[in-house]
Amino acid sequence: MGLLSSTVMRHAPIGKLPPYLSFLCIAIGVAWLLLLPLNDYSRNTYVSENALLPGQVHTYFAGSDQNVFRGYKREVDALGESSNVDVNDKLEEFFKATGLKVARQKYEYKSAGEVYRGENIYAILHAPRGDATEAIVLVGAWRNIDGELNRSGVALVLTLARYFNRWSLWSKDIIFLITADSKAGPQAWVDAYHDTHQSPAIDSLPVKSGALQGAVVIDYPFDHRFESIHIVYDGINGQLPNLDLFNTVVSIASGQMGIRVSLQKMWQHSDSYQDRLKTMLRGMINQGLGHATGPHSSFIPYHVDAITLQPFGDGWQDEMAMGRVIESTFRSLNNLLEHLHQSFFFYLLMQANRFVSIGTYLPSAMLVATNFTIMAIFLWVKSGWPIPATKTLLSTSEKKEKEEKSPLVVVEAGGAKALIPQKDLQVRERKLFLPLTVVAGCQFLGLVPLYIFNHTSKDNLPIVFAIFLVLNTFLPLTLSILLHSSYCTPPTPNQLSLIQSFSLLLLGMYLSSLATLNFSLSIIIGILSSPLSYIRPLGHRPILAAILVMLLGVLAPSTVLLVGAKYWGLDVGDVLVEAAFGWDVGGMTTQVVIWCVWWPAWVVGGVLLFGRPREEGGKSLEESSREPEVQIQVEKNRVWPFIGKKEAEYDITMHFIQNTVSVFMNEFGNVKIVWVFFSYIISFFLGANATTHGHACRRENIYFTIRCEA
Repeated sequence: MGLLSSTVMRHAPIGKLPPYLSFLCIAIGVAWLLLLPLNDYSRNTYVSENALLPGQVHTYFAGSDQNVFRGYKREVDALGESSNVDVNDKLEEFFKATGLKVARQKYEYKSAGEVYRGENIYAILHAPRGDATEAIVLVGAWRNIDGELNRSGVALVLTLARYFNRWSLWSKDIIFLITADSKAGPQAWVDAYHDTHQSPAIDSLPVKSGALQGAVVIDYPFDHRFESIHIVYDGINGQLPNLDLFNTVVSIASGQMGIRVSLQKMWQHSDSYQDRLKTMLRGMINQGLGHATGPHSSFIPYHVDAITLQPFGDGWQDEMAMGRVIESTFRSLNNLLEHLHQSFFFYLLMQANRFVSIGTYLPSAMLVATNFTIMAIFLWVKSGWPIPATKTLLSTSEKKEKEEKSPLVVVEAGGAKALIPQKDLQVRERKLFLPLTVVAGCQFLGLVPLYIFNHTSKDNLPIVFAIFLVLNTFLPLTLSILLHSSYCTPPTPNQLSLIQSFSLLLLGMYLSSLATLNFSLSIIIGILSSPLSYIRPLGHRPILAAILVMLLGVLAPSTVLLVGAKYWGLDVGDVLVEAAFGWDVGGMTTQVVIWCVWWPAWVVGGVLLFGRPREEGGKSLEESSREPEVQIQVEKNRVWPFIGKKEAEYDITMHFIQNTVSVFMNEFGNVKIVWVFFSYIISFFLGANATTHGHACRRENIYFTIRCEA
């Protein structure tokens, strides 16, 4: 019954359906993604946690507090180029003068041959109405993510620390944290707060509070008035804060304070489909990259909801408006009875007040990932189909004689009987050792670039990447040559199908799992890898295979990295240094997905393009090739025309002619031109007295007749 099913499936139309179904999954997945910005698929944001009550309190940060802010800003400007220790000495004086408990923490990280060393300082305001079991963090890095002096941001943190200390309404402790930078400093402090730091490189925190309920970062490097607030919310590895925190800040800023809110650097948003799509795609790219976009990114992996507020533009809003936004936000977080959990942790934002939840956007990534699984199952089933009969041109009498010799087998299925030629019931045995070895080898090969790019010094990274880019171009061809060398038995079409099947199965499995954790990275890799589903061995057409490999090289991870860096005006070395820092310090895992999931699948695809499968019986011709078959029939007189040549030499000559004609026919496909050209070559081999002629029956079977005359 299984043999009959395989035979019927091979010839039935449904047996040809999976490739089209796979392409349909990709098309629907991409179309689904493009539909998300429409009103029918997205919805307005809302606050799920009723206890937050955003914008329901009156803020009092104004008046004399502005003079305090200006005084602190002058002090910060005076300390601008001072050492980290001198800066913290002065900041410690300010915090102690306010009446807060102050502590400091030294840290040191090493990554890409660079040393990141600094000292954090923080102060704790103990809640008059709390029991030190919960806390909120206000962060102001001394230098922001772009390396600029965060003069107004640090001054505002100091001013708010003095202002908050006058109020007795706080039920949660408030921690005021000033870090030396926006990457290593926040990560060291958060790790030490949760006792996951590495000693002695990172000091433990001498003073702690309760569980962190949220964090707000101020990135305010200039001293002029601003127009809008830019909210940065992307975390490491695509993690996001609870949507309620984002909605609370938006509601307070735009609703209560009348300040426009922007995100993903969309400074002018017209709420059109194009702007929504652009905002969504920018958010997906940031989420897919998985790098830290600000100090807030260090908090999110510990389930501490955090965002960064960046004033932007030239307008009439001043530092007091920014302070009132933060005051009202902290008043809302102070109302929480439990950790934020009501709203979404997985979402895509189209603008400040419109989003798409995971239940709506997840099917698009799943459909793209499913196409790999469909093709993997199809190739597995196809590898067990009966061996197709070799196409040969026989005379009518020969065909009749062969058909008479082919026995018929009676097959019963569902009460019906059928006579099927025994040759159609032949099946191929699946030999799994070579396919599993090749796929597993490529998977482990991904550890090489993963290790190299995460452990190479900053100065050598550009050179190492350039060398890798060149080697990566020739790697598929090199592996294919090794696979077909004399040291190992060349793979059969069955084994090449299994290699592709296992590779696509792993890729589909990885991307399906990844879609629930980092949707953006999953669908980006899925779309870029979709051509791998339709690769077929073209070793017998080396020119075409080389062209396709070059086209496939455009979609290689290294090429995408290079093109992406140039598009955004970044240096590849800086991108690799950032990735290495994220790997060593922040726990960034994007590199694992790229080099151990995407890149191995790409390598297998390139190897398959150069594959030259042998027949099951050991011949070197393509058993399942759809290319034209070239057959040469020699008719000779009783008088042997090859004077001085042995019959073995004659056979070698004809074998050479047949293979050469086959290669040229497969590459160029022009029957007439190839035949005229090889008429002269064959005449040369057969001798001056030989005459040649031939004809083409059809494109699939080219039949040459060579007549030799004495």
